[in-house]
Amino acid sequence: MTTLPPRSIAFDAARILVVGDLMLDRFRYGSVSRISPEAPVPVLHVKRETAVLGGAGNVLANLASLECQAGLIAVVGEDSAGAECRAMIRALGCDDDMLVRSPFRQTTLKSRFISGSQQLLRCDEEDSTPFALDVEDALLARFDAALPSYNAVALSDYAKGVLSDRVLRHVIGQCRKLNVPVIVDPKRRDFSVYAGATVIKPNRSELSAFVGMPCASMDDCEAAAQRAIEATGASLLVTLSEEGMVLYRAGKDIVHLHATATEVFDVSGAGDTALAIFCAGLASGIEMGEAAMLANVGAGAVVRKLGTATLSLLELASLVSLAHEPSIGAVSGLSAAVGQVALWKHEGLRVGFTNGCFDIVHAGHVELLRQARSKCDRLVVGLNSDASVSRLKGPTRPIQGEASRAAVLAAIDAVDLVVIFEEDTPLELISALRPTDLVKGADYTEDTVVGARLVKADGGRVHLIELVPGLSTTNAVNRIRQSSGVSDGSPSSPERVS
Repeated sequence: MTTLPPRSIAFDAARILVVGDLMLDRFRYGSVSRISPEAPVPVLHVKRETAVLGGAGNVLANLASLECQAGLIAVVGEDSAGAECRAMIRALGCDDDMLVRSPFRQTTLKSRFISGSQQLLRCDEEDSTPFALDVEDALLARFDAALPSYNAVALSDYAKGVLSDRVLRHVIGQCRKLNVPVIVDPKRRDFSVYAGATVIKPNRSELSAFVGMPCASMDDCEAAAQRAIEATGASLLVTLSEEGMVLYRAGKDIVHLHATATEVFDVSGAGDTALAIFCAGLASGIEMGEAAMLANVGAGAVVRKLGTATLSLLELASLVSLAHEPSIGAVSGLSAAVGQVALWKHEGLRVGFTNGCFDIVHAGHVELLRQARSKCDRLVVGLNSDASVSRLKGPTRPIQGEASRAAVLAAIDAVDLVVIFEEDTPLELISALRPTDLVKGADYTEDTVVGARLVKADGGRVHLIELVPGLSTTNAVNRIRQSSGVSDGSPSSPERVS
């Protein structure tokens, strides 16, 4: 698989028609401080409530966020939830005139109750019985009229009735006639109903249910995927949670994309995001393996958000940029670091920054980093390059090269990202990253901390950390040299810990 440059990610040519089960996702957030006296259940004190499009509507919302042209064919009831869905679709800049409105069917509503980042309960209000023939006729008429204007079709099947056998046969058949790729996010146990689709995107349990065999190992998944390919003629993009995604295609190498999420707050709608990105990629002419890579990166980002969330084109490009920078663990180049910090801030996280030479990491450094991390949600460490250290400390320094020093820092739990800078001070790096918190040792004063004025002007904070007495890299280097009978000729005054 080739490497897609971040600058080439553009979905403005993608015109994607979504067909499937629309729902309204409602979230009630609050806190729990006691157990109900009526029953052994937590009492949620609701503080705020939000509502977003779910199911096929979330696929549409993701496509709009990715700056694609998109339309939605689905069914809503003549109820308040349906009216709310129609208004949200219009707010995305999309038309709601392809929705079929049924007075005999309630709009699917899923209500989630959340304390902190923990979902306590989900309540579903829905009707999954088959639709009347006149509703199916209306769906198919809207599809036939719309299809010539689109270059890809996404089928979002949540088993709520829209994608019946008849609708699936017609939609897939028409797409094949016009050579329009159709990508399915399945819910049926029998994948044969999706025969003729271009790609089917099941998760591990859905694939296992179809083939009637376990998919515990990668070998199991490969065997199951081959059986599914034979039964449907479609390629398979299988999502494997913490193991990422795998793309299986007849006669082609398997593409295994490892998971990118390090923390998972909420998986609600992550599959919709992956479907939207994958479809956008294919509709833009991106090779299928590359489109799968983008979908994997996007899904890894959206699970770090709370609730049914979308991903913007800027966020996706920044994530891909980060993935393409040469790195060792958490070591990053500048452009990727700028994107990552922007993403963290977009997620509402506080991003701290500290810097130093870190030539020989000792207990003082570790304590500084530990305390720095306690002041923020993510910690970025600016590391002086070898040339910068030599200018500051003398020609015999550093003792360790920048790659080695960066790798050591990246291995410390308190550190989330390491960025090497060439200048004598980190001012340019701080200007580019715009951290919310700046951390230095208490041997500085706030007005002498480089970048303090800039961070405070942005509404950020400056923290001065008490140092561990008697520890410095210069003293450590001198002791090493004295024990070996070598003098480095550099000043013997104690070095600031950072």
